[in-house]
Amino acid sequence: MSKLRQITDELWDGTRRTDHASILTTMVPLEEVAPGVAFHSGFANVVAIRTDDGLVLVDTGSPMTAAVVHQQVRAWSSAPAHTAIYTHGHVDHAMGTGPFEAERPLRVIGHEAVKERFERYRLTAGWNTAINTRQFRVPGLKWPTTYRDPDVTYRDRLDLDVGGTRLELHHHRGETDDHTIVWLPHVKALCTGDLFIWAAPNCGNPQKVQRYVIEWARALDAMRTLGAELLLPGHGPPIFGAARVDQALADTAALLHTIHDQVVARMNEGLRLDDVIAGVEIPTALLERPYLRPVYDDPAFIIRNVWRRYGGWWDGNPARLLPPRDAALAAEVAAMAGGAAGLAARARDAAARGELALACQLAEWARQAAPDDADAAAACKEVYGRRADGETSLMARSIFTAAATGA
Repeated sequence: MSKLRQITDELWDGTRRTDHASILTTMVPLEEVAPGVAFHSGFANVVAIRTDDGLVLVDTGSPMTAAVVHQQVRAWSSAPAHTAIYTHGHVDHAMGTGPFEAERPLRVIGHEAVKERFERYRLTAGWNTAINTRQFRVPGLKWPTTYRDPDVTYRDRLDLDVGGTRLELHHHRGETDDHTIVWLPHVKALCTGDLFIWAAPNCGNPQKVQRYVIEWARALDAMRTLGAELLLPGHGPPIFGAARVDQALADTAALLHTIHDQVVARMNEGLRLDDVIAGVEIPTALLERPYLRPVYDDPAFIIRNVWRRYGGWWDGNPARLLPPRDAALAAEVAAMAGGAAGLAARARDAAARGELALACQLAEWARQAAPDDADAAAACKEVYGRRADGETSLMARSIFTAAATGA
């Protein structure tokens, strides 16, 4: 049995589990997973397809992995690289063309919104450095400002024939607005990009731009109609077999459908965001699926993303429409509590009771009311540290860890 099949089987039967550290790092040397189709499993996956005109690459990896991807593809095939397709413009997927273009020029294809993404990345390089340093806990990270734009773009669908091999490119909005899935009918293989990642969908990331929940669910529904027998995801190992592929796509779609529909129903009742969040029931049975564990994004974040999509940034509380500065509010609360020390003590008491969300707010007020107070800083370190330890999602864990360390 191949290493990739072994990993998939172990994940499927529960003998292996994903977690916040492993989901993006299933590192397996490149394997041929179907006739003429090879799969590199790394921080972000790359698919290589052999055609009579040369290789087609679906994604090319990141600057950190480009050399390894090139080396492994070359160990599999010496054929020239002909075409690269971006499933989307995230830097872990679309930054590995360099070593292949050192050999000869590539034709690069992506959705028309990829170029707009790259322009936004150039504009907000400092912001992206800050938020990705916090999200991935990588000191010294510097966001790139140079990108390889697509030569060919499309809007809804693009059918290709490369050396007698047919590839269908379909645009769907989901994690991003520029997503492409690639269907290989000759081997019934589906390249999903990050529309499937062996985790609850990255559809609520609190530090990133708008995600598209209902469109993502509908994209998964559409993918099911293709009859794929092999799913090649953006992260994590392939899924082999039509029944497993269909189940994984159906369950992921069901999770997104139910969250979206519940939020919209409560918004239509005129409720505030706080009440919407309290009323949405996220099905735990789905989150127990090996491919839907909340180890990267937190499904609770998706509720807020649906609200942002339809309702804007205001949460419905009039006091937060034009609110006081955080520091001013913290100082007033501290004064009522007898000073920052009183808030820090209350924060520790709440944490001891297991009320970590409340504890974090109290500790945050203490720190903001008295930024130079050592006890307030210590209380923040304690309660945010406890909160981080109890989180399954990488995003929540990283943000709370940054708060605990003052980063």
